[in-house]
Amino acid sequence: MHPGNGVEMSVEESATAPQTEPPVFRTEALSVYYGEFRAVRDVDLSLSAREITAFIGPSGCGKSTVLRCFDRMNDLIPTARVEGLVEYHGVNLYGRDVDAVEVRRRIGMVFQKPNPFPKSIYDNLAFGPRLNGVRKKSELDAIVESSLQRAALWDEVKDRLKASAMGLSGGQQQRLCIARCIAVEPDVILMDEPCSALDPIATARIEDLMQELKQQFTILIVTHNMQQAARVSDRTAFFTTEINTESDRRTGVLVEFDSTRKIFSTPADERTEAYITGRFG
Repeated sequence: MHPGNGVEMSVEESATAPQTEPPVFRTEALSVYYGEFRAVRDVDLSLSAREITAFIGPSGCGKSTVLRCFDRMNDLIPTARVEGLVEYHGVNLYGRDVDAVEVRRRIGMVFQKPNPFPKSIYDNLAFGPRLNGVRKKSELDAIVESSLQRAALWDEVKDRLKASAMGLSGGQQQRLCIARCIAVEPDVILMDEPCSALDPIATARIEDLMQELKQQFTILIVTHNMQQAARVSDRTAFFTTEINTESDRRTGVLVEFDSTRKIFSTPADERTEAYITGRFG
């Protein structure tokens, strides 16, 4: 099989498949550079609303780099440069008139390691709404309770909202970070290895939570855990690396993007099959 055939066919089919509504995100020829080094190249994706999309692949293949393009987190890296098109509901995310702060309000991020603020549980949840101008205690109370309910954490913390968030377990801290993310009512939640620091029980709770949240939010998750991708996602993008002949360094490429069931049962590209069967990566 020619290395490019599976990529072109799978991505094209995914991008042109009938959809009930326009895609939330669309990328075209997306490349990311760090200085002169092209870390990931020519990524074409079309991501649908209220679905969970998983990015899988070996370390260094550009999964997190691509994920950070969707909330412009790469802007915070001085040497980073994004080329190609990244559209959000048809708007060029990197257009001159687009406010990166507003982008990050609409597109929330949950990181690999839980990062609660060194504040009370309540103040963690109220922080974002306060920044957005909510001042009434009754309104903040309602947002805090609703967010904790949706993050399946309310029953565990409702009697200690004034206690420090740092006293929660790792799994509880990660659910708190998810609650803090949804407290400002984003449209999209990005998750970068959200369960890698958690035990199996806490991981199962986060996975159950994702299934509930996708009824309201579009979710993108980066994971090294292929079983997790198979369990929780609707669609899966497999990335790998290729040697860049100019720099002799490895550049990330999108190999295949399709329904999760197809990726894990009948992948179109032999590199995908080799990865998911454990023959490399």
